[in-house]
Amino acid sequence: MEETMNNRNTGIILIILSAFGFAMMSAFVKLAGDLPSLQKAFFRNVISFIIALAMIIRHKESLLGKKENQKLLLMRSTFGTLGVVLNFYAIDHLILSDANMLNKLSPFFVLLFCAIFLKEKLTSNHIITILIGFLGALLIIKPAFSVDLIPYIAGLSSAVFAGAAYSCVRAIGNKEKHYTVVFYFSCFSVVTLFPMMILNYVPMTGLQLTYLILAGVFATLGQFAITLAYRYAPAREISIFDYSNIIFSALISLVIFKQIPDAISILGYLVIFSASFYMFLYNKKLDKKLS
Repeated sequence: MEETMNNRNTGIILIILSAFGFAMMSAFVKLAGDLPSLQKAFFRNVISFIIALAMIIRHKESLLGKKENQKLLLMRSTFGTLGVVLNFYAIDHLILSDANMLNKLSPFFVLLFCAIFLKEKLTSNHIITILIGFLGALLIIKPAFSVDLIPYIAGLSSAVFAGAAYSCVRAIGNKEKHYTVVFYFSCFSVVTLFPMMILNYVPMTGLQLTYLILAGVFATLGQFAITLAYRYAPAREISIFDYSNIIFSALISLVIFKQIPDAISILGYLVIFSASFYMFLYNKKLDKKLS
């Protein structure tokens, strides 16, 4: 019992650390200024590539995974790369907490994709919760059908692609080491983004390059921390703590960028968080019935 409690506490600490890592990544991406999103995504993934490669060499594991998992690894990498680019575009054009909150809709899309493609059961309560989550997104987006809507659509789309990527990760399960999955994704992103990044390359100052390197470092921290978190405790017990990312993002927005979300956006945050918290409690109740 004591060991289970310690593992849960470790999982909570790791997932909060992950949330902090991704919030800091977003901050440094925004601080890098007026650079193409593709360029920012490229440099962010180069750092993850180097760190994941070092871990694979150290543990003498496979670089590109098993043959039977190539389709899922490729899909995870494609969806993940699209999600990162769109998320960076949203970060550049929205209040930081708005962009990150829209990205945090990804768990709802994980439910949908897993129900459709992995045949996981989706109850009426899940469906209602998903619809409430989208209502919260509408409060943040405040659709006006103008060019100002594009960054919000990008932010929402980043959640769709992230949800698809996480569904692939779920399908892969324990068939591959976590650092192999991270390396494959980072390698794919670097290779595919490089030609487009070169064609649209904008010269950077030393400070901008430093910001992008730090974005990559904190993104890698976030990726590995969240992977390890779920090794210590089930998602149903700790996933809700991932929303501490929004607290970190709101504080960063206020302190560094002097940005304050409006009242309707804050209401949207509360709606999405409430829907997520309800899903968290509901899934725990389901697990107790099954155990």
